[in-house]
Amino acid sequence: MIATLGTGNTNASAALVSGPDDLRVCGQDRATRVRRAGGGSSGLPDDALDLLLERAGQSRAAISRYVVAEGDGTPLDASLERVTDHFAHACTAYLTSPSTSAVIVVCDHDAPEVSVWTGDGTAVRPVEWQWRGTGFARAYSRCAAALGFTVAAAAQAEALARLAPDARDDAIERLLWLEADGLVIDPQLEAIVADRAGAGRDIGAWSACAAALQARMGDVLLDFLRQVRAAVGRSDLCLGGSLFRNSSFNTRVRQSMTFSSVFVPVDPGNAGRPVGVALQVIGESPRLRSPFLGPSYSREETKQTLDNCKLHYSLESSDDAIMIAVDALRDGRLVGWFDGGMEWGPRALGARCILANPQAPYVLDNLNHFLKRRAAWRGYSLSGLEETVAAHFAGPSSSPYMDNDYRPREPERLREVLPSPAAAVRVQTVGRDADLPQFRTLLEAFATVSGQPFVVNTSFNGWHEPIVCSPRDAVRVFYGTGLDVLVINQFVLRK
Repeated sequence: MIATLGTGNTNASAALVSGPDDLRVCGQDRATRVRRAGGGSSGLPDDALDLLLERAGQSRAAISRYVVAEGDGTPLDASLERVTDHFAHACTAYLTSPSTSAVIVVCDHDAPEVSVWTGDGTAVRPVEWQWRGTGFARAYSRCAAALGFTVAAAAQAEALARLAPDARDDAIERLLWLEADGLVIDPQLEAIVADRAGAGRDIGAWSACAAALQARMGDVLLDFLRQVRAAVGRSDLCLGGSLFRNSSFNTRVRQSMTFSSVFVPVDPGNAGRPVGVALQVIGESPRLRSPFLGPSYSREETKQTLDNCKLHYSLESSDDAIMIAVDALRDGRLVGWFDGGMEWGPRALGARCILANPQAPYVLDNLNHFLKRRAAWRGYSLSGLEETVAAHFAGPSSSPYMDNDYRPREPERLREVLPSPAAAVRVQTVGRDADLPQFRTLLEAFATVSGQPFVVNTSFNGWHEPIVCSPRDAVRVFYGTGLDVLVINQFVLRK
């Protein structure tokens, strides 16, 4: 058994692999319950690794090899086998993709910030590429900070920009451009962004500034990718690094048609690095990997947790559990949904979800004020049947990892969940071959009773904490928040 570890001060993670179809992944934050947790006292994600070993029924004695994807210079045991941060990102982007030949672009905060690679068969190789100065990810984070965000600045700026997706600003466009060997950022840019945002935080001006900034960054990113296409000549593109957690950038790259195929992994950020390293170490060829490689818990383990907590519950058939959830959604209630292996990426994709009816009155207030304690302008993602997305939204034909932005064709139908009439929304499309068929069945059942093939889907977590991992985590969040119903491995709890 091989352990691959992603280190760093934030978003550390671990993977265990013993063969092509035996790969387990867990973020340090999911094990410690500390959001964006980095390595422990050793600099390594020990809690995540020990949780994976426990779920596999193994101890550290079973590990024959450790390989570390280095993060931000955290001191580590000198005897550990290491790979560079960008190589790890490139491996995850390519080896979890369906392409057997591709160009790989990594954009992250760690040096060299921007790198280019090729993937052929099992091999991932660097392309010599001169890049000078600040990369896209760091530039975007700096401007997000200028917008006034101090925590998870890039993610909050992205959410704010989604309110006014068509906004442009000539002044911002003149202050950021691409030259042959890097970004050029006028020193005035951050001051202009702060001024446009406004001290009074008028939501219209604030969101328009965020959207204009994001749009210009997307323009420059596309210019760079066109250079890559011309220089390397591959038609398939794989993207890695924290920049590509931004669904607006992903959508623009796909819709530009610069490449015939664009792939972003389940987790392009730091926590996804051990997956690619594990696949590279065992010599795996690229192929799609399940989003649900995190810890899973049996029905017996769930029952033991519920009994230990002295809770009242019912055990239902699969069909009845789904209909209980659907009836609750139809009535405007919030549903916690826990099924199968945990998502190894940052987004809830059908295993650890909080679900809501997008047409229920006050759904946005209930989610922002009572559940997530977010600003009133924050929007939420939707999950729905893949074959219906084109009828309801303008955007890419599929988005199984919830990594694209869409524009509702009839915003009035979603007025209860859209924070502004013009807002874009992130969408997960769930196909007929979904890894978790129960979630697909739930969406089909909800479409039948409501005429709406989409539900609001946000991550199953309490305020300022990571996605739940275990049944005990789910129970604690259920009773500590405004959730109404919990469906957990066919056990149903109600308040």
